[in-house]
Amino acid sequence: MPTTLVWFKRDLRVHDHAPLAAAAARGAVLPVFLLEPGYWAQPDVSARHWQVLRPALLELRGALGGLGQPLLLRAGEACAVLEALHAQQPFDAVHAHEETGNGWTFARDRAVAAWCRARGIAFRQWRQFGVVRGLKRRQHWVRQWEGLMAEAQIPAPSALTPLGLEPGALPEWPPGLNAPTPVPVLQAAGRASALRCLDGFLHRRGEHYSREMSSPLSAARACSRLSTHLAWGCLSLREAVHAARGRAAELKALPKDQRGQWPRALASFESRLHWHCHFIQKLETEPAIEFHNVNRGYDGLRESDFDAMRFEAWASGHTGWPFVDACMRALVHTGWLNFRMRAMLVAIAAWQLWLHWRQPGLHLARCFNDYEPGIHYSQVQMQSGVTGINIPRMYSPVKQSLDQDPDGVFIRRWVPELAAVPAPWIHEPWKMGSAQQQRYGLKLGRDYPLPLLDHAQAAREARARLAEWRRSQPELSRLNREVLERHGSRRRRVEQRAAPASPQGELF
Repeated sequence: MPTTLVWFKRDLRVHDHAPLAAAAARGAVLPVFLLEPGYWAQPDVSARHWQVLRPALLELRGALGGLGQPLLLRAGEACAVLEALHAQQPFDAVHAHEETGNGWTFARDRAVAAWCRARGIAFRQWRQFGVVRGLKRRQHWVRQWEGLMAEAQIPAPSALTPLGLEPGALPEWPPGLNAPTPVPVLQAAGRASALRCLDGFLHRRGEHYSREMSSPLSAARACSRLSTHLAWGCLSLREAVHAARGRAAELKALPKDQRGQWPRALASFESRLHWHCHFIQKLETEPAIEFHNVNRGYDGLRESDFDAMRFEAWASGHTGWPFVDACMRALVHTGWLNFRMRAMLVAIAAWQLWLHWRQPGLHLARCFNDYEPGIHYSQVQMQSGVTGINIPRMYSPVKQSLDQDPDGVFIRRWVPELAAVPAPWIHEPWKMGSAQQQRYGLKLGRDYPLPLLDHAQAAREARARLAEWRRSQPELSRLNREVLERHGSRRRRVEQRAAPASPQGELF
């Protein structure tokens, strides 16, 4: 009987899993997850990711074990582990999902493909999302996305043949992770929690999604919170699309006065499922954007001006702008933040603090439970204004504070130094005199930092520097057109529908 090694990566489920189903149909299945030291040593990877991932691996091992063959865990670099497994249990095929990961995983996948070719082992990969490998033009991308999402979900195999191999222990920490330190994980990955999360959003939490996604006060409940589960593959994107469309069909059968705000919420949610794959496609098409500006005409705009002190203040939540600091501290503690506040954090780093996007991007990647490289680097560059096809957004930290947290509730939760400061002052505490500071038990510069700089003046200077750069680069217009042709969306209707909220951050 032929044996197929199924290589699980960021697809930790047995339902709607094409590689697993195809392997089970042809014979015995050797399901494997690799604990790769090289991966866990990468600068965009963190202990938080492992703590989010570990429960999902336990759950997947249980699901596969229930079918007859538990998940094997093996530590080491991919080709060496595959060589050892092949000697122990010969297999003639490797099945996996395509992964649009970081540069390290891209090189690793190419090495595995070469290893398979050298041994006459078939290496087949399936699409994980609505992302098309080898795509040259975006003209028919939407049609391909719709085609994949319209297909029926693939049921889990009814049974797997036991192979009798030692499953391997699930370690407390993966090899290669430098000085792992436990952090709070408030949303671990896993199939059961993914299904609960999807059901809760579509039937209880999500009615006011469109209206409540922007403020950190309401977004934690109103947003789908599926991004972590999609990033680690505990739920397939097709499952989410089918569930949303099924819920929309249920609502359509009801009288209009009983539908509430659900139709608008579901339309907005599905548009973001499109945007999810649209942004990942950019990294799939151009892997270099993990490291280089999407538009190379912006090379040199900020790279030589990096200020380590400003970066550390921003990364730790000590800029002196209370709402910015509250958002960063909330993210560092919980691993999640709503899309608008993610966009604001990047924009503040890029414009007011004039930081090149690479280091802020790595910091945020390490913080996010739902780190998805394709979405992440496309978004970080978009908010930093180096794509050439997106209007630069320069967020005012005070306006965002007043708009999204008018009473200072979120600020007081995450910046306890300002807990006693009333709403009129909490957005701009630097405007308080010494008597007022004393009244509220606070001394600025000691208990809470003064602002790094005048944010309004910094934004004006950033606009001037950007305008001067554009004037000095005669090739920008041509490069902008090339980027638009390579990466621009062709889904006009969805783009217009999503425009008021703007597809920023991790989208969910």
